[in-house]
Amino acid sequence: MTTHPEDELLSIGVFAARARLSPKALRLYDRLGLLAPAHVDDASGYRYYRAGQIEHARTVALLRRLDMPLAGIAETVRLDGERAAHALDAYWDAVEERFAVQRTLARYLRGRLSGRNAELYATFEVRTVDVPETHVLSETRHVSAGELPAWIAASAERLERAAREECGGMPAPHYVVYHAEVSEESDGPAESCVPVRDAEAARAWAAAQGRAAGVTVRVEPAHRLARTRITKAQVAYPQIIAAFDAVEAWAAEQGLTLSGPCREVYFADWDASGPEDEVCDVAFPVSAG
Repeated sequence: MTTHPEDELLSIGVFAARARLSPKALRLYDRLGLLAPAHVDDASGYRYYRAGQIEHARTVALLRRLDMPLAGIAETVRLDGERAAHALDAYWDAVEERFAVQRTLARYLRGRLSGRNAELYATFEVRTVDVPETHVLSETRHVSAGELPAWIAASAERLERAAREECGGMPAPHYVVYHAEVSEESDGPAESCVPVRDAEAARAWAAAQGRAAGVTVRVEPAHRLARTRITKAQVAYPQIIAAFDAVEAWAAEQGLTLSGPCREVYFADWDASGPEDEVCDVAFPVSAG
């Protein structure tokens, strides 16, 4: 019986040479669950690979050079040709998006490190606005930076629907308060708030949701905000950080004291807005020195 060439068993040294890899790399791939030997001799412990595994080994090596996570490599090499290519496309799109964010952040940091903060902040026009006392439906959550956009959208939809249908409407836009930093290392918390006209109806609706829903009703005292308006494109990180820093710097120049946590006030229809449309106020509550 003739053995098919791809079924031929090769020692780890021969296989490594044909795959253009090192035996050390092959042992690592085995340990990581990315490429197991076709056979391991019980007595000697020697590893043997089939010739048909050479292409698999080369693909694993190339994907590792792209810094693809191990789980992603394992999933990609299990797929057939077209689906594997789509998986690679999805991974690389995410890489390029991350690089774009980091490139923008590097430009911003270059300006800060070189002392050109004033030039960075000059593009933001900061004003103050007085906000009356209001009752708000509030949902507070610990979220990472990656989870934040989806949670903001989902919580706004839940609370705005309740405000319109159950609580007499919304006298002011939805906003998000950051009680602590939200980043890859810090999870806030952040508070999603929707002002309501009927506080009693809001309390009844919140109670009906149960404690597990995490919705409460609270009074937002009257306050003054220092704010700057930004476009939909500027809401993306890290552009929005420059806006927060600009407001903070302006308040200090005016002799104002930051009297509460920073916030984002979303006054426009997000889905209907284009990248250059103003959609959000970046703001801090302030008081006279």
